[in-house]
Amino acid sequence: MDETSNIAGQGAVSVTRAADSNLLIKLSGPWHLTRNVPSAAILHTELESPDALKTVSFDTSGLTHWDSGLIAFLVQTSATCRARRIEQDRRGLPDGLRRLLELAEAVPEKKGTRSEAGKAPFFQRVGNFTIGYGLSVGDFMEFLGELTVAFGKLVRGKARFRRIDLIEVIQECGANAVGIVTLISFLVGVILAFMGAVQLSQFGASIYVADLVCIGMTREMGAIMTAIIMSGRTGAAFAAKLGTMKVTQEIDALTTMGISPMEFLVLPRVIALVLMMPLLCLYADFLGMIGGLFVGVGMLGLSARSYMQETISTLTLTNLFGGLFKATFYGLLIAIAGCLRGFRCGNSSSAVGDAATQAVVMSIVMGVVACGLFAVVFNIIGI
Repeated sequence: MDETSNIAGQGAVSVTRAADSNLLIKLSGPWHLTRNVPSAAILHTELESPDALKTVSFDTSGLTHWDSGLIAFLVQTSATCRARRIEQDRRGLPDGLRRLLELAEAVPEKKGTRSEAGKAPFFQRVGNFTIGYGLSVGDFMEFLGELTVAFGKLVRGKARFRRIDLIEVIQECGANAVGIVTLISFLVGVILAFMGAVQLSQFGASIYVADLVCIGMTREMGAIMTAIIMSGRTGAAFAAKLGTMKVTQEIDALTTMGISPMEFLVLPRVIALVLMMPLLCLYADFLGMIGGLFVGVGMLGLSARSYMQETISTLTLTNLFGGLFKATFYGLLIAIAGCLRGFRCGNSSSAVGDAATQAVVMSIVMGVVACGLFAVVFNIIGI
């Protein structure tokens, strides 16, 4: 007698070999795909043994529940038996299971019908990528055009959205984001100060750490770091919420009622993020300078008065408003990316997660590209 069993609490199979060349397969327990049903490979040793084996029978008296996992197990076992010319006695199986097995084996698989997976040629892959990129650009431009039309209605006072929704999104994008912006901006200021201190202290110019932190935060780091934070926090939230509304057909319901989803859902989010990004950027600039002050006073031995005087003398309205303008533009890009990916979400729960991921990646990439373009333009115009 040879016996093989599976883990307790899952479907189990045991094998008993009789003297009359009969193999008895006992199936017991719950057989569900979610519980990792046993593989038919554990019977190969018995079915392919050199001893003469004529029949295989089944005992399902201990079977509690089953689904397609048990059918797949029996189909694989039957295929092995047919290959070895071993007869099967299925009288021990439940009636419903026997009928399903007969249905599964009624029409044999036609040879050559399965397509062989092969790697696409290089030029085909390049062509597919180019076509997909062109379609995505066209999709973006279409969404941007619809948003422009919605803004035109807003200017004329004809846009339809609830003011309470706008206030709620402003709170989500503004007050609720202060905590994470505080932490990241302070640490960015500390990092900039440390980087400058390592080099400037060698020349006895530690006071110029204040200049480095002030210019770096107001001109670039305050805006771009706030944009990255809001991309991961707010852009993903926009995509997830709108994607869920698309899956549950709430967006289709708005269209059916004659309400433009672009005006009702997208406009409040774009307006809120465009309004809040400059304020968050200004707050990030301040916290970054406080982080630099912490390093200057605590590590470099500078007085707080001299550090603040140097910071004030370095701070210019050109750098300050340049950074705020960048932050406003970054906010527009983040809102567009989040809403676009939410509107283009698929009709499944996994597609909502994909949309949130794509929104974060898209907004960060567009923000970094815009940052590079701003650097070139500002250099050309002498800012």
